This record gives sequence, C-alpha cells and structure tokens, in this order.
Amino acid sequence: MKKFLLAVGLLSIAGTALAAGKPCDELKSELAAKLDAKGVQHYSLDVVEKGSAADAQVVGSCEGGTKEIVYKRG
Repeated sequence: MKKFLLAVGLLSIAGTALAAGKPCDELKSELAAKLDAKGVQHYSLDVVEKGSAADAQVVGSCEGGTKEIVYKRG
C-alpha cells in the first residue's frame, strides 16, 4: 500500500510539472532554430499575453498556456 501511495504521489508531482508548460525563452529558442534551419530570414518571434496577438501568427504557447509566441515576417 505504501508503494502505491508513493507512486501516486510521484505521478501527481510529474503531472504538475508537465502542466506548467515550457518556459517561453526555451520554446522561443527552439522555434528560432527550426526557422533558421529552414532558411527563413527577416522574421521576429515575440512573447505576448494570450489573446493579444493582433496582426501576428501564433506559433506556440508557453508558461502553462498564459503566454503565446507570435511570428511576424518583416
């Protein structure tokens, strides 16, 4: 019974960590690396509050879904 409770406790901690999402800087770096590898030039990636991506394309979410990473060509 103790092993079962320990397993449930560990899984709940792991679930909380996954629900937190990636840090925005880490995800932004990963996206920039993918764009650079494809040869994309003259772009910007910006971190904004969720729902405030006016004229940009949302390409990712971070910080547990509270922020979005937006892509603009320019």
